[in-house]
Amino acid sequence: MKLFVIGCGRWGTFIAWYLDHIGHEVTLYGREGSKNMEALMRERKNEYIALPESMQLTNSLEGTKEADVIVISISSQNLQTLCETLEPYDLKYKTFVLCMKGIEISTGRRLSQVMEDNIDASNRIAVWLGPGHVEEFYRGIPNCMVIDSSHDGTKQQLVEQFSSELIRFYYGMDLIGNEIGGAAKNVIGIAAGMLDGIGRTSLKGPLMARGPREIARLIKAMGGNEFSAYGLCHLGDYEATLFSEHSHNRMFGERFVKHESYDKLAEGYYTVKALVALGERYHVDLPICEAVYAMLYEDLSPEMALEELFSRSLKSEFV
Repeated sequence: MKLFVIGCGRWGTFIAWYLDHIGHEVTLYGREGSKNMEALMRERKNEYIALPESMQLTNSLEGTKEADVIVISISSQNLQTLCETLEPYDLKYKTFVLCMKGIEISTGRRLSQVMEDNIDASNRIAVWLGPGHVEEFYRGIPNCMVIDSSHDGTKQQLVEQFSSELIRFYYGMDLIGNEIGGAAKNVIGIAAGMLDGIGRTSLKGPLMARGPREIARLIKAMGGNEFSAYGLCHLGDYEATLFSEHSHNRMFGERFVKHESYDKLAEGYYTVKALVALGERYHVDLPICEAVYAMLYEDLSPEMALEELFSRSLKSEFV
């Protein structure tokens, strides 16, 4: 199977390494001028991982024409632009696998919807979600992930072709729930980092309990299965996102409340905007997401945000 991986950041580079590692023919693409790609082409390694000689590196998207599967790992807000860049290649009968977690802010579209609106109907779309960090995978520490698609044959082929002793893939059963849950866990990760930053780490327990509840309500309102919030896409990714030193979103949240800079991509910063808008559109109460949004965009202090959350009307836990 010929695979073309678009995106040379931490996760995209790992995906290319992993797919090569399990025996596929892999090309990794990074746009011309990308510092990440320039370093990879020069040294065949970054701060996380070293790339084998068997893997091709390129600044050209021409290879998408020959690929069986095109794997995409870029900033979620740039997906529409990438689709427009790919349009001249007239790609047909390809499988696109989306490996980032987000929601388009301007439209509220899930990422699979962005792709579906831009590519030929002969193509198939899948998402690759779940817990795990490059640093740990590269050291041989295994984990479980999920692949979902509206096309059962595509889902089955990818799970069979991508599974190994390092990653055990499960068949996703709810594309809406998995995409919303995967995107939302980054917002909960920022909230966790904020708690760390103000010395309230013990509140991560309630955060882990209440976070999936509000995301489950949104998933259900959007037509998905609310139980997806308790699967690998969301709750199953909490350890890697709410506690790990490797989590960009958790670290961003901690640095934010400490008024310290952070230059890594934290998708939750953008996703929370889309989630709050979706909550309004579907009339779903999202108190944690709304509190994170208010702290990031409206200068609400963490102490005031906690006070507002704790002063909400009393209710039964599972209503």
